[in-house]
Amino acid sequence: MGFMDRMQRKFGRFAIRNLSLYLIIGYAIGYLLYMFAPDVLAYLTLVPQEVMRGQVWRLFTWVITPPGGISIFVIIMLFFYYSIGTQLERTMGPFLYNIYIFGGMIVTMIGTMLTYILCHYVFNIADEVTAGVDYNLIRNIPSVYFEGSGGSISAFYLPPFCVTTQYILLTIFLAIAVCYPDMTVLYAMIIPIKMKWLSILYLVLAAYEFKMTYTIIGRATIVLSLLSFIIFYFSTKNFRRFSPKHIKRKRAYTKQVKVNKAENVTHKCAVCGITDKDNPNLQFRYCSKCKGNKEYCSDHLFTHTHV
Repeated sequence: MGFMDRMQRKFGRFAIRNLSLYLIIGYAIGYLLYMFAPDVLAYLTLVPQEVMRGQVWRLFTWVITPPGGISIFVIIMLFFYYSIGTQLERTMGPFLYNIYIFGGMIVTMIGTMLTYILCHYVFNIADEVTAGVDYNLIRNIPSVYFEGSGGSISAFYLPPFCVTTQYILLTIFLAIAVCYPDMTVLYAMIIPIKMKWLSILYLVLAAYEFKMTYTIIGRATIVLSLLSFIIFYFSTKNFRRFSPKHIKRKRAYTKQVKVNKAENVTHKCAVCGITDKDNPNLQFRYCSKCKGNKEYCSDHLFTHTHV
């Protein structure tokens, strides 16, 4: 039994069920603050320098920070991520899904703070390069006013240094693509495309954003989100054990074992049906070329048709 399996047996009852719903609710709260109380939202975002000054609550409240302005496209995407997040939770189980999501958040939070500490205190890199903003201009002004391209004045905007769960959502997409690579979705609600190709497209877009982002923390956020996916992938061996094909095979095997126990047999040939109870001296082997757990007696091991 692996480490994750032992942890699941011990702490699985504490897992938050339907976690995707709470993530979407958090985003909804963030957007409401974005529109009606920007001063409050400014005090909840993850700003490393302000954390170092004692505002430690930012280490936890940043998870509701929206990735940008609200639009119909954003609403559709949130519903989409809720659906695939719920499906991933059903596939992995609530405990592992909790570990996956919260682990990604913790990795992003710790990585962001370490990035800032190294840049600011070790390498003496300016805040403008580290996070793309002069903190001295906003420390006492939570509502940042600026002139837009059209000459209009906006009361609040999310500056480049804001860390959001945007790329945490990307890791949900990558996980579901690994579990269901051949599942087809409607990209932009029009174009049918398989999850495996859509995940590659998302990675290309993430790489493009990494190239275009000029701040160190901005790039670190992208890398850290992908790092959380890699860490979880290897810590749980891989995601293939969550795939529908593997789950179906496991259920079929469990069902067959129950049938064999009921019949008081251990081995049964898939061709002739003979069992070790009928002939205790007969040898039985599994065929690696057949789908599922097909077992054959020595007479049919090399002569059967692979299925």
